Amino acid sequence: MKKISVALVLMSGLVLPATASDLEIALQLPKISEGQYHRPYVAVWVEDSSEKSVRLIEIWREKPDWIKDLRRFWRKTGRADQPLVDARTGATKGPGQYRLRWDGKDDQGATVANGEYQLVIEAAREHGGRQLVKQKFNWDGTAVALSVAAGNEIGQVQLSRKAP
Repeated sequence: MKKISVALVLMSGLVLPATASDLEIALQLPKISEGQYHRPYVAVWVEDSSEKSVRLIEIWREKPDWIKDLRRFWRKTGRADQPLVDARTGATKGPGQYRLRWDGKDDQGATVANGEYQLVIEAAREHGGRQLVKQKFNWDGTAVALSVAAGNEIGQVQLSRKAP
């Protein structure tokens, strides 16, 4: 049996098990019953204290043409780094609870420095609304336990990290 390198696993899209030092992200997409419902396009990423994108965690989309509706994401990352967007893209998701994680690494796989970061989640729906959620957190080895109230397009978001 051949050994599989971590880089190969990451490039293939397989998810490695979470470690205690990862930032866990619980994201809810609410059930919307008014009007015509389309699954939202959603982008989840981390920015540094100067609001520069550090790591694209995931993007859920159907057709590439509509990614521009995720306006902040499009300006920050989407139009400039198509290979990265393609590598992190998954199918749109319906209402429900989703768990994501950030391992403290940037898009090139390097460990980020301790400091203040912010999780950014943007959602847009055809015939629906848009919402942008930003939550600052410290990445310095300490525990994180933050909650963001639900909105119209993005439900409650919880960030948690156990101290090592």
